[in-house]
Amino acid sequence: MNVETKKTLLTRIDAALDDVRPHLLVDGGNVELVDVTPEMVVQIKWLGTCENCSMSFMTMRAGLEEAIKGRVPEVTAVEAINGIGV
Repeated sequence: MNVETKKTLLTRIDAALDDVRPHLLVDGGNVELVDVTPEMVVQIKWLGTCENCSMSFMTMRAGLEEAIKGRVPEVTAVEAINGIGV
């Protein structure tokens, strides 16, 4: 993946995360887009209360992954680089 393609992809993924962020912010949490791998795995970092939340795995699958794959179907998975269960 070339630099321009990756930049465009990261912008699209971050826009998808913007759909979910207001729900996380209500509870004092947030999420940061870290990278997307050549295998199209999105890497995120939990912020605030999300980092220590026991429900973050469910939030990732039902919220983040669904939002991202809905807008960027070429993404294969979403994984957290921090938080509970990492």
